[in-house]
Formats: sequence, structure tokens, C-alpha cells
Amino acid sequence: MRWLPLVLALMAVPLQAEEVVLGLSQDQVSISTNFDGSEIIMYGAIKREAPIPQSEPLQVVVAISGPQVPITVRRKDRKLGIWVNVDSLTVSAAPSFYAIATSAPWEDVLNEADDLRHTISIPRAIRSVGAWSQVEKPQEFIDALIRIRTDNGLYALKEGSVDLRESTLFNTAIQMPANLTEGEYATRIFLTRGGKVVSKYETSIDVRKVGLERWLFNLSRQQPLLYGLLSLTIAIAAGWGASAAFRLMRSG
Repeated sequence: MRWLPLVLALMAVPLQAEEVVLGLSQDQVSISTNFDGSEIIMYGAIKREAPIPQSEPLQVVVAISGPQVPITVRRKDRKLGIWVNVDSLTVSAAPSFYAIATSAPWEDVLNEADDLRHTISIPRAIRSVGAWSQVEKPQEFIDALIRIRTDNGLYALKEGSVDLRESTLFNTAIQMPANLTEGEYATRIFLTRGGKVVSKYETSIDVRKVGLERWLFNLSRQQPLLYGLLSLTIAIAAGWGASAAFRLMRSG
């Protein structure tokens, strides 16, 4: 009888009927001198303990998020013929990169409640604590941040870009731009039915500088004085070289 409470507790835990089995084309991205971006290909399958439910079609949402960093968004206005900063909002944490791919239009794959619970959409991924105490309309600043980073290829929502076959096999490709921030990129895959998340899978992609970029990055963090002197020396040498070349061209 002493096992009865444990048995009842186990029976009360719902079994996850659908789970993701995922594969990545690469789980590490190396940033080198000639790095011009990378494409991450994801392919996976859905493991089931029961037949496919027929009530609602299954949908897939893939989200890749770069390191969360604070950022200040400024608004400029024209004063006496000069553009000056008039307002600013400090965003507590915003992903340096954020890409979402879905198997159907956004409104068909996720409802507002589950988006809020799992912070999946781009606006939900941006945290701004105390925003209303900083400016009158903070959402305008957040919208501007999303617009600028979308134009720069750092934020993207690709609706219908996940190829889902027979509600069992899926694949998609996420394009990562050249101007990536170094760090761990959280990768999440959500299975949804009727707009509700029924299963979630998480992994990560490691983005690191290599070669000369790695050496300079470490030098700037570990020995900033030496890094500053090296930068100054290179700037002086480049200026002198350009001046010498110009004099040589004139004399010729």
C-alpha cells in the first residue's frame, strides 16, 4: 500500500504524446575573416506514442535566439535645423539575433496566451523593465528596434518556411547574417495544435570567432591597454603608408 501514492502520482502525470527528434546541419558557427553568413538546416521527425490526432492539424514553430543584450533606442528630432536626440528608451534585454520559421501563417500556429507563456514572437522576446517610466510611448521605440534589426537581417519571421510532411517529418533553413554576436544561440522547436503548444524541444548553436578575430577579441578583453596601443600603432602605420604612397604618386 505504501506504493499507492506514487502509482497514483505517476498516473496523474500526462504522457507527452508527440515529441521532436531533431537534426542540425551544424551545431557550431565559426566567424573568420571571410565570414559572410551561414545557413543552418534543420530536419527532424515527430515521435508519437499514439496515432495522429485528427481534431486539429499539427504545426511546427522554429525559433533561434542570439545572446540577450541591453540596448538604448534613441529618437531624434529637428531642433533649430539640427537633428538631436530628444528621447531614449533603455531596453533591458533584446536578442542580438532572432529568427522564427513556421509551417503555416502565424495566426494559425500560435495563440496569444501560449505566445506570452513561451515568449516566442519577436516582440515577446524583447524585455523592457520600467519602460513606461522612461518614455511616454515605449512601444514605438520597441517597434523601431524591431524594424531596424529586421532591415539589417538580424530579426526575421518566415511564415510557411517549415516544410511539414504527413505531420511527421519537417525541415527548414535559417539564414544567419555575417554580423553575428558571439555566444550561445538558443534553438527551440514547438509543436502546436489549435494554436496551443503541445511539445517543446530545446538545443543550442555555438557561434565563436576563430583565427585572428578570436585573438583580437581575447586581447581586447584580457589586455585592453595593449589592444589600444596595438590599434594606435596600426592606425599610425596605415596613415604613414597612405601618405608615403601619395607622395610617391605625385613625384612620379
